[in-house]
Amino acid sequence: MSFQAYIDNIKTKTGKTPEDFKKLAEKKGLLQKGEIKPGVKAGEIVAWLKEDFDLGHGHAMAIYDLFKSPGFSGSEKNLNRNKLQNATYHFNHTWFINHRHSVNCY
Repeated sequence: MSFQAYIDNIKTKTGKTPEDFKKLAEKKGLLQKGEIKPGVKAGEIVAWLKEDFDLGHGHAMAIYDLFKSPGFSGSEKNLNRNKLQNATYHFNHTWFINHRHSVNCY
């Protein structure tokens, strides 16, 4: 599944855009001025997304990766190719790191 498909599925499931998640994360104290607050760990953001929005781990990580992407504004207009590619790289790299032991290397 492509990164954009993850974002589209999240919007379909929750009715929320990346901009909505950014605003909610700021209200919750996880982001500050659009950046992940110092000391906030990925697990905290992922747990919030899973608990409050019933997202699976992969979908929660996709939102986290958008938050982590340099220059992410949350605006759908600003989810241009470069930002999506950067978030996709982080997402795919994170997926590989988390699943490298279960990938069949034959």
